Amino acid sequence: MQKEIVNPPDYRNDTVLPLPPEVSADAWAVDAACSGNPGKMEYRGIDLATGAVVFHYGPVFGTNNIGEFLAIVHALALMEQKGLRKTIYSDSFTAITWVRKMQCKTKLERNQKTAQLHDVIARAEAWLRTHPFRVPVIQWDTRKWGDIPADFGRK
Repeated sequence: MQKEIVNPPDYRNDTVLPLPPEVSADAWAVDAACSGNPGKMEYRGIDLATGAVVFHYGPVFGTNNIGEFLAIVHALALMEQKGLRKTIYSDSFTAITWVRKMQCKTKLERNQKTAQLHDVIARAEAWLRTHPFRVPVIQWDTRKWGDIPADFGRK
């Protein structure tokens, strides 16, 4: 069940979303969802100023951590392509670590069902190694701020 969107407080005129004061609206939030582990996985990025879906990928057979990793890399690559510099928020400590190390440390077996996703992972890792473009990637504090705005709401 999706959380009801509540109008932001009067002092926030930089966003249509209810964001905590310490969260920049000049940012994208990314998140992944997976039915099973592994299972049907998808991810997306949301513009925090407008609430618009900036990108969406899947569903494909994978894991949540892979989706979180790919979502961050997708956001980085898209920002570079469009000449944008925005903060990226992710609620996945694992994915942020993988991006910083430029390697997806998944244990997902490579087989006929996962070969295409493994190819996407390899392209993402290669992109990270060959593109110095970086923007701040900040851990979303779910305990303090609630679900990240890109959340799929399937808990």
